[in-house]
Amino acid sequence: MNLPTPGKRFVIGVPYAWLIVFFFLPFLILLYISFVDMGGDISPFKPLWDPDTGVLRLKYENYLSIFRMEEGAPLFKTLYVEAYLRSIWYALCTAVLCLVIGYPFAYFIARSPASVRPALLLMVMLPFWTSFLLRVYAWKGILADQGVVNRALMALGITSEPIAMLYTNVSMLVGMTYVYLPFMVLPLYANLVKMDFRLLEAAYDLGTTPFKAFWLVTVPLSRSGIVAGFMLVFIPCVGEFVIPSLLGGPENLMIGRVVWDEMFTANNWPRATALAVVMIAVIVVPLALYYHYSGNKNEQRA
Repeated sequence: MNLPTPGKRFVIGVPYAWLIVFFFLPFLILLYISFVDMGGDISPFKPLWDPDTGVLRLKYENYLSIFRMEEGAPLFKTLYVEAYLRSIWYALCTAVLCLVIGYPFAYFIARSPASVRPALLLMVMLPFWTSFLLRVYAWKGILADQGVVNRALMALGITSEPIAMLYTNVSMLVGMTYVYLPFMVLPLYANLVKMDFRLLEAAYDLGTTPFKAFWLVTVPLSRSGIVAGFMLVFIPCVGEFVIPSLLGGPENLMIGRVVWDEMFTANNWPRATALAVVMIAVIVVPLALYYHYSGNKNEQRA
C-alpha cells in the first residue's frame, strides 16, 4: 500500500483543516450554547458541568420549546416551526425559479462559440462585483409604489394607480431569485459545457424530436449540475435574512429573522443557537442521505 507523499497529505489536509476551523469548531460552540441555561445572566458561555455536584446540566427545553411552546400545547404549532416551513417553501420556490430561468442561460452559454463564452460568463458574474445590499436596495426602488415598474405601467396606461409589489411574496421571491441565479447558472454551465452534443445529433438521426432529445438526453446528462445548482441556491435561501427583511412583509417571517430576534432582541442566545442547530440538521441530514444513497447506486452500477 502506497502512503500519500507529504505534498499530497498537505493538499488533502488544507481543506480538512479549513472545515474544522471554520465549520466544525463554530458548530461545536453553537451546540454548547444551545444547552446553556442563561437564567438572568447576560453571558451565554456558562459552564454546563457543575464541579461541586458533578452534574452535567443540559437545558433540553431550548430545543423542546421550538416544537412545543408550553406543556400541554399542541405539538409543532409554534412560531418557529412555521418559520422553518415557510423558509423551506420559499427556498424551494427560489431554487425552482432559478432552475427554470438559469437552465436556458447555461445551455445557451455552453452552446455558444468558445471565443464568446468568457464574456458571457463575465456578464453572469458581474453582479458579484456590486455590494449585495446595494443590489437588494435597487429592487426596492424598482418595485416601490412610485418605483420604475409602477411608473412605467401608469405611463403606458395599463394601470391607473400603483400596484402593491413591494413587501409581498412576489418582491421577496424576485429578490432572492435575482441574487442567487448565478449560483444555478455556473454549475449548470460547468456540466453542460462538457457534454458531447453529438449525442443530440445521433438522437435526431434516429427520428427524435428536439424536445424529446432534450428531455431524454440533455437533462439526464446534466443531472449532477442540476443537483449542485439546486443545493447551492436552496441551502443559503433557507437561512436568508437580508432579503426577507428588506423586500418581504410581516407575513414573510423566515427562520433567519427569527434567529436574529431571539439573539439580539430577546437576548436568548441558547434558543437562537438551538434554532440554528436544528436548521443545520434540516439541511445537512437530507443532503448527506442523498449523497450516501446516490453514491451507493453509482458504485453498484460501476
